[in-house]
Amino acid sequence: MTILNDLKDKLLLFDGAMGTQLQNRGLAIGGIPEHFNLSHPEIVRAIHQDYVVAGADVITTNTFQANTTKLSASELEAVITAGVTLARQAGPKYVAYDMGPTGQLLQPMGTLSFDAAYEMFAVQARLAEKAGADLVIIETFADLLEAKIAILAVKENTDLPVFVTMTYQEDGRTFVGVDPQTATLTLQNLGVDALGVNCSLGPRELGPIVETILTYAHIPVMVQANAGLPHMENGETVYKISPETFVAETQKLLAKGVAVVGGCCGTTPDFIRQLRAAIETTERVYPKSQTGTFISSGLKSLELGTGLHLIGERLNPTGKPRLKTALRQKELTYLIQEAVAQRDAGADILDVNVGLPEIDEAALMVETIVELQALLDLPLQIDSSDAAALAAGARHYNGIPLINSVNGKASSLATVLPIVAKYGGVVLGLCLDDTGIPDTAEKRYQIAEKIVQEAAHYGIAAERVLIDPLVLTASAQQAQVSVTLETIRLVKARLGCKTVVGLSNISFGLPNRELLNATFLAQAVGAGLDAPIMNPLSAEMMRVVHALRVFTGQDQNAEAFIEKSQQSAQFIGSGQVAQEQKKLAQLDLKDMIIKGRKALTAAATQDLLQTHTPLEIVNRYFIPALDCVGAQFEAGELFLPQLMQSAEATKNAQEVLKLALAKSDSQSTSLGKILLATVEGDIHDIGKNIVKMILENYGYEIIDLGKDVPIDTVVATVVSQKIRLVGLSALMTTTVQNMKKTIAAVKAAAPETAFMVGGAVLNEEYRAFVDADYYAKDAMASVAIAQKFFGH
Repeated sequence: MTILNDLKDKLLLFDGAMGTQLQNRGLAIGGIPEHFNLSHPEIVRAIHQDYVVAGADVITTNTFQANTTKLSASELEAVITAGVTLARQAGPKYVAYDMGPTGQLLQPMGTLSFDAAYEMFAVQARLAEKAGADLVIIETFADLLEAKIAILAVKENTDLPVFVTMTYQEDGRTFVGVDPQTATLTLQNLGVDALGVNCSLGPRELGPIVETILTYAHIPVMVQANAGLPHMENGETVYKISPETFVAETQKLLAKGVAVVGGCCGTTPDFIRQLRAAIETTERVYPKSQTGTFISSGLKSLELGTGLHLIGERLNPTGKPRLKTALRQKELTYLIQEAVAQRDAGADILDVNVGLPEIDEAALMVETIVELQALLDLPLQIDSSDAAALAAGARHYNGIPLINSVNGKASSLATVLPIVAKYGGVVLGLCLDDTGIPDTAEKRYQIAEKIVQEAAHYGIAAERVLIDPLVLTASAQQAQVSVTLETIRLVKARLGCKTVVGLSNISFGLPNRELLNATFLAQAVGAGLDAPIMNPLSAEMMRVVHALRVFTGQDQNAEAFIEKSQQSAQFIGSGQVAQEQKKLAQLDLKDMIIKGRKALTAAATQDLLQTHTPLEIVNRYFIPALDCVGAQFEAGELFLPQLMQSAEATKNAQEVLKLALAKSDSQSTSLGKILLATVEGDIHDIGKNIVKMILENYGYEIIDLGKDVPIDTVVATVVSQKIRLVGLSALMTTTVQNMKKTIAAVKAAAPETAFMVGGAVLNEEYRAFVDADYYAKDAMASVAIAQKFFGH
């Protein structure tokens, strides 16, 4: 019997918290829990045994932070081997190897590369399987791409089942902005065995998030909630939800269809014991999940078939000399410019084709996708005739990619479909085979049917297959226009697949091409077209798109149509391409920062220095732009990736100002000096690093002491540097005590020093407990605090 067999028809119970149990049994504040596997194995084993006695089916190893950022290679193997062995010795039915996130931001937000993260996870996975784990639980992830990397590392290096849980904040998104719908759709496409949520919130607060997950999950859903939110009582961290309340709220989730439960922070063997009793009298519920054709970026999902959605065609070098030059020279700035213009003009998806015979297409595809996804939240269509480029792009893609394309040839099916299956994509199938493009709708349909049937053999459902009936030129094959339209009707009626066509081929060789394209678009939509590949910078085409959306009911009350019609400049003739390019040329430094155009800001700043002083540039451009981005971030209109791109854009501009000041023997004016540090015993510094970058953008001088900073170091630096404002960070409740000690020590030596504190576990209650002056819930809050403190 394996855990996957049990998962088919049983409710499974995982254990509860490990960290708080270790603290109760002697783990020092800031100590590394995984070291207890070697130094105090009897304690770790005893905790596992308590959970087994309580009724847990699955025991999770004490390895959450066991990676090479914290442990040497030799320590890592010893810790993982001991961790699995100790869990096994407790006598559970199953042992789950616990794999946590790296604690670092991935490129381009941070410095950790895809390959480096992959290797960190792969090493763990191999050691876990060697030690005898029954499955891997990838838990407490906030970055969907990092979770994908971990999944690939486990699946490519072991035969172990994979469970994955993300961690969400009170706003319903993860720390980097991932929503539960996008995470659920992406993770299940990657072939995990169960998915869900853990940590952060209690079972009641997680309710709406779990409901969203259940709506879209076709695989078992897992929930390991906290025992509520942590509070301070008598100097100790406590969780106030009782086992009875926890179980009652968890039972509501079981009744909605959750199949796997357990506990996270603050839960104890008593919680698990009462959960076991509840499960024994609970019938498993199998929820009916929603089906559909979904593609996504790392931040949002798009369901095709819910209206007319546009695939922007301009990132394809065919017939575009300027784009060919940019690709040869790896001038990604130009590609980003084209992508942004298409997004702003109304594209829902962007086709990405970087294929030229003289370049390394696979490498450039990866680089382009990474840059585009750092700036835009639109889903991408990975377009190539080179399987290596498709695979490389799909591997590094964050979300569910649309892969263009496969056809009815046996060689194409055998090459492309495994890529789609492995990387969780949606595939575009072309109605051609070894005989070419058939001249009848029925024969084209037969190819489409063959593609759908073959995809099913790879576990790719029909919902994940789009069909392109192929458009031939009206100038040379006029009779084939109606064949294309009829094929759309047949595919929709018999297969139910969503349809795509490349519009521009219809008018090749004829005058007044936009009129022909627009007219054919209207006909194709009438036949059932879901997503045209087209130029969204064409005013003629967009007029038809907006009108069609009124007639199909996609544009309720014609609100968008009226708004677009009133923007008359966008509807004059066919000059929208030129107008969009003119708008790009007129972007000022403020707009560049807001839009995260980091490759443009240095040159723009250099130009401004001809007519402005550095201080004028900061006050007129930097600060208003950052304030705008901050307001959008606070309103949930953009998320951490976009915030970081704007910060990088500002940083590049600031470097130009620094050079200019150095050449003139002038000194930059600091708005104030701030010390930042992650407290002793805590090695997590993602949040601190983000705060540092944003504060520097606003003109503050930052002294960054790093992570796991001894109290004496903070005191000595404050005194020697005459620091007035200190920012302290802590991710773990166990290190909050060190934050309190650090503040007390500094105030004893420098009583006038003020403190702002932040981190995942911090709140106003913790601020009061550690005796800090300010609580910064995020990077933008730290800016407001600094401005208030220094009187700006």
